[in-house]
Amino acid sequence: MNGILPSSILDGRHYYRLRVYFEDTDAGGIVYHANYLGFAERARTEALRDLGVPHAELVRRFGLIFVVRRAKVDYLRPARLVEELEVATEGVGLSGASVALRQSFRRVGEAEPVAVVELLLACVRLADQKPARLPPQWRDAFMRLVGSAGARGAGEQTPDDNEDDAAGAADRRF
Repeated sequence: MNGILPSSILDGRHYYRLRVYFEDTDAGGIVYHANYLGFAERARTEALRDLGVPHAELVRRFGLIFVVRRAKVDYLRPARLVEELEVATEGVGLSGASVALRQSFRRVGEAEPVAVVELLLACVRLADQKPARLPPQWRDAFMRLVGSAGARGAGEQTPDDNEDDAAGAADRRF
């Protein structure tokens, strides 16, 4: 361990560090494209835990889960075997039943991203997969990420109150 915590929240972004292992790469030693989604999932899980609202508690207390409604990945530069990457997760939109996130992957110590993942997560009931409003504790936690990113521009409408349409509201922010 290098003395740096593997995840932390700073300036409204969540940071998660990981090392690229052989299992993460293709035959050329470059991170296999689909593995970025797995890395992003780990970073989101740690972000929720560090924000004090773990996934397991959402399921246990409310019978709700987050599902990925949309994912867009831009591969900008290759990440390679044994490199240490940092995933910065920030909110870019929030509505009644969904949250839009941007997760930027950088080599530790470098400013330019190697990949950027944009996600729309929908909050749904586990029992029937229907959209459900974010519980206040989770909404407040996401606001710690979204609020700092300036996700709402001047004159932008507030989130829809209709739960069935709420999962589509953040879709318009990308």
